[in-house]
Amino acid sequence: MNKFTALSWLVALLIPLALIGLGLRLLLSNTFLQIEYNMPYFPADEYGFTKEDRLRWAPYAVEYLVNNADISYLGDLKFDDGSPLYNERELSHMEDVKHVTNSALNVWYTALASLLALGIWSRLGRFDYAQHWEQAYRQGLMRGGWLMVGLAVVIGLVVVVGIAFNQNVFWSFFTGFHQLFFEGDTWLFLYSDTLIRLFPIRFWQDAFLIAAVIALGGGVTLALKMK
Repeated sequence: MNKFTALSWLVALLIPLALIGLGLRLLLSNTFLQIEYNMPYFPADEYGFTKEDRLRWAPYAVEYLVNNADISYLGDLKFDDGSPLYNERELSHMEDVKHVTNSALNVWYTALASLLALGIWSRLGRFDYAQHWEQAYRQGLMRGGWLMVGLAVVIGLVVVVGIAFNQNVFWSFFTGFHQLFFEGDTWLFLYSDTLIRLFPIRFWQDAFLIAAVIALGGGVTLALKMK
């Protein structure tokens, strides 16, 4: 493998990280919460949360994942009757989620910075190599775009099949995802727990589907524009 091919494949591997990270960051916003909770099919909470309750409490969880606060940011939250919003098991899990989220965002930042640096390098290299470097970089963008298309289609199909035909398909994917990042059953909760009431399985189905659509759009754009 020569250095131009190596550059091309390095860029290709960075593209999915950059596009998945973009999808994650867009989902970590109150805008997504507003859209999701206002969907007509979004399931009601059998334990009493209204849409307004969800829009009141859910932003705290999202904000915690991207701010510099410790777990007391969530631990100090209380219902109107004075009882804590989250139990100790939920708080422990949210600490784990914050760690995973921060790691994922750092990977995203690194991928973006690396793509930018490699792009600048491909344009400012030695004159006799500049054209080859730029061609390798653009080829890497195209390859990465097609790679992202493939991954996004697989994820999207898993979610769609899970929603439309067999919930077990998505649940198996969802379980595998959590087992990859969390220990044991620390991510499993009662249906009466606040985290499940705020973020039921349909929330995660839509989140994965939207992330796949965002990544697919970016992948198709790169794959076609870099020809």
